[in-house]
Amino acid sequence: MDTSPDLLPMDTSRDLFHFTDGALAYAGYHFHSEVNALHTHSFVEIAFATGGQGIHRSLAGRQLLHRGDVVLLRPGVWHGYDQCHGLELYNCCFSGELLRHELAWTREDPLLGYLLWTGPYSVERRGTLSISLDQIALGECLQHLAALDQLGREPIESYRGDIVGRLSLLLSQLARAVAQAHRLEPTGPAHPAVGQAMRLLEARIAYRWSLTELAEQLHLAPGYLIRLFKSATGLPPMAYLGRLRAETAATLLLHTDQPITCIARAVGWPDQNYFARRFKAHYGLSASTYRARFANTAAFLHHPADAMAPTGVAYGALAARAQ
Repeated sequence: MDTSPDLLPMDTSRDLFHFTDGALAYAGYHFHSEVNALHTHSFVEIAFATGGQGIHRSLAGRQLLHRGDVVLLRPGVWHGYDQCHGLELYNCCFSGELLRHELAWTREDPLLGYLLWTGPYSVERRGTLSISLDQIALGECLQHLAALDQLGREPIESYRGDIVGRLSLLLSQLARAVAQAHRLEPTGPAHPAVGQAMRLLEARIAYRWSLTELAEQLHLAPGYLIRLFKSATGLPPMAYLGRLRAETAATLLLHTDQPITCIARAVGWPDQNYFARRFKAHYGLSASTYRARFANTAAFLHHPADAMAPTGVAYGALAARAQ
């Protein structure tokens, strides 16, 4: 495999890193000897601690990390590392678009649905999910991460299926460990209406959805839809829409110069006071503070052939370091 840095799907030439245009996923080692400042990004990140120790900070609180500890973060979640003593992390990152398209089926799988959706979306976890792996499970995850790392150096046109397949294997391994640690009861696949509802909400995020109208489009009673949706995702449909809107708003704050009023309208919360309350409830910061703290050093997506020319935000993002 070609290991030329020019072919990596992530720009790792600085402390900032971001997806190059068209990349699907990234896996690679990072070493922290002191402090890694609070930062955020608009992709899913899973950090596997492989050595040393350090304290992970996020809105969910502080967590001491050792070898075997894993932290998953949904897009837009801010976090950082303190008191690091040789903390070694093997990071896996993939875009929200990948999660909603190639990996959309995970929402209907009980274990993967909990790992990627239900677990992080719970109120107390604030967009994060943590677990400690035993050495056998960690070793298997590291094999998948190493394979993803190598696949990231290959042309995506020829290896797209390999990347999605290997990422699915990694997520399945992690989901089984999470299910055992969290003592999840075995259940069957989610009702098809749950995935249909999610796709309807995602396709028209700015629309003024009501539970009644959503249920009508699915030919279900509103109360029955709530029970189906909540059993699969842990949230009622309108609460899920709120999380989706907050994550989309975070991406727009990081990667565009749009006024906050325009962003609020774009995500379906045109009332500024309501938008402010909902965004702060999700991220613990006002939208203006979130943008000022995390977007100043943001790098945009770029084509590998023209790294200096920014493109519009399609999917993927950066890890933006705080000032």
